[in-house]
Amino acid sequence: MCNRYESPQAREIERLWHVGRDQPSRWWDEVLHPRGQGPFIRRAREGGGRELVVGQWGLIPWFAPQARLAYSTNNARSEELASKASYKQPWARGQRCIIPACSFDEPCWETGRNVWWRFRRADGQPWGLAGLWNTWIDRASGEVHESYTMLTINADQHPLMRRMHKPDPKLAPDQQDKRSVIAIEPGDVPQWLEGTLDEARALLRAPAPELFDAGPAVQLPAL
Repeated sequence: MCNRYESPQAREIERLWHVGRDQPSRWWDEVLHPRGQGPFIRRAREGGGRELVVGQWGLIPWFAPQARLAYSTNNARSEELASKASYKQPWARGQRCIIPACSFDEPCWETGRNVWWRFRRADGQPWGLAGLWNTWIDRASGEVHESYTMLTINADQHPLMRRMHKPDPKLAPDQQDKRSVIAIEPGDVPQWLEGTLDEARALLRAPAPELFDAGPAVQLPAL
């Protein structure tokens, strides 16, 4: 699961994902942690095209009694999108989004302790990570809250991502349910944002190993 990533600047997001410059200018966190404010790109709800939105990293489902949840919704298992209460409505409605990220971090425990690894793209471009969004309205105040979640997929067979996270000693190596983010490549963005459920489901896969530029975020001290 991803709990930290870095966001690109607005100008780069506009250029790479063809979001118009007339989008409202809003502040967001440069380094995102759960419940932080981050940008995401979705199909425009009016007039066609795409829109850049700022919302909470941690999806607020329609049934939530308040905006601040007692449980974590910043990551969603893609295998559970159609069945889990928090995500099944946005998934069924096609409320898919792109989450721009310069890099994201994951913990590696191969040394016996947590070493944070940073994951960038080998081509130097930002990641466009798959997500779902939702709009929640406070019934008491009428305040509108935009929010989103980052999708993940099983990575037990992935040569790089299976190395991340602390292993469960009770489980076999191929049953750990190691997770990876899902990258939507530039040519697949229209299919992800505008396609049918089946077309979107076809894009639910871990990034190819050759797309990664990855390594420890802070080098270990020499022994």
